[in-house]
Amino acid sequence: MRKILVIDDDKSICESLDLYLTEEGYSVYTALTGTDGLNKFVEISPDVVILDIRLPDIDGFTVLEDLQEENENVKVIMITAYHDMDTTIQAMKSGAFDYIHKPINVDELDLAIKKAIKTIEMEKKIDGLLMEPTRQPFRVGDIIGTGKEMREIFKTIGVVSQSKTTVLIQGESGTGKELIAKVIHHNTSQDEPYIAVNCSAIVETLLESELFGHEKGSFTGAISRKLGKFELARYGTVFLDEISEMSLNLQAKLLRILQEMEFERVGGKDKIRVNARIIAATNKDIKTLVKDGKFRDDLYYRLNIVSIKIPPLRERRDDLPLLVDYLLTKINLDLHKRIVGVSDEMMDIFRKYNWPGNVRELENLLVRAAVIAQGQVLTKGDFPELKEEAQTKTPEKETDEIDFEKIGKFLTLDEVEERYIRKVIKNSGNKNKGEICDILGISRPTFERKLEKYGINLERD
Repeated sequence: MRKILVIDDDKSICESLDLYLTEEGYSVYTALTGTDGLNKFVEISPDVVILDIRLPDIDGFTVLEDLQEENENVKVIMITAYHDMDTTIQAMKSGAFDYIHKPINVDELDLAIKKAIKTIEMEKKIDGLLMEPTRQPFRVGDIIGTGKEMREIFKTIGVVSQSKTTVLIQGESGTGKELIAKVIHHNTSQDEPYIAVNCSAIVETLLESELFGHEKGSFTGAISRKLGKFELARYGTVFLDEISEMSLNLQAKLLRILQEMEFERVGGKDKIRVNARIIAATNKDIKTLVKDGKFRDDLYYRLNIVSIKIPPLRERRDDLPLLVDYLLTKINLDLHKRIVGVSDEMMDIFRKYNWPGNVRELENLLVRAAVIAQGQVLTKGDFPELKEEAQTKTPEKETDEIDFEKIGKFLTLDEVEERYIRKVIKNSGNKNKGEICDILGISRPTFERKLEKYGINLERD
């Protein structure tokens, strides 16, 4: 029988909770002071403590701290008649499992107790797993994957790391393209600079200066000489992210660099040798862009000396437990948390989810859950953004099929695009531009242009 200790100076509340919780099948103990409560806690080792903040002898927060010193995993539900924000925040920051206002809603209390007990049971289960010698230790920065496609990627990284061959990395947003670029750099020239450039985040005129540098007076505002990324990288790596967003004019200049391995600063005449490796990445199908005349075919062939295609997360679901373990290790270091895993129910939900944002989305979800979680095991309640419909849907096509007969006419491509963008915005829930861009597979500037083009108000639509 689960044991619950109630510490509250209001005798009537202690008696009411004793009666109610006993009927619910718990073994209940009560204390009217903080000192008595601490003594009984040591004596009976309860599963859950219901603790009032205002006590006659000791402040409730002091009692909470003493309880945690006795048992760092204790589940304490704090109660108070005060509804101010600061007290609520302080209670949760101090490590309370939950916080309930008086007058106590028994349904709310019952839910909090059951959640606490469920968390205790899962923590014990996870503790057993942590004792197993087969559990793999992870190093922050590793690429996680055990499937055939990921193993082939590891092999390719090993091969290209022996030279400075140009590499093209392709994959959906959030699959880890830059991580692979960094691993290639680390295994090739880790003592040299690694310089990343997002080709979609900088306007064309500035991007040219960023890549190639400029001479003093070469254009308005060029008050001094500036070295470009290719020059600054020395014998290291230049990572060109979202290369598909580069203008045709700059594509021509990049092609010359790949052909001649030299360039000139903007406004300059001196030839400068390129010694850095170039790694490019895109979430677009470049072959289609070449066919449509939006990307130079000769540049594509120059970039595509070695190609690495990263599978989306929905195609490597078996890696989910390993990825979750790895990401939680990283999150615990960053947030100073002690999360040990996710519940079996949550892992089943993860396996059914379609992961439009891939590994980046998984990491973002785990970070948010770790911040709000009160236990050491993340449960369904810690992932409010995963709606039931999204959790259970099966993999589907990138865009919904449109029933043209039902509509009565064929739609233009713009009409199809507008409908799809509005649907993604509607289903995204939190209206986060970065996440919406990841789902759509477009850059932030491109997204802003499409919002303006279709008259979409992100806050209203």
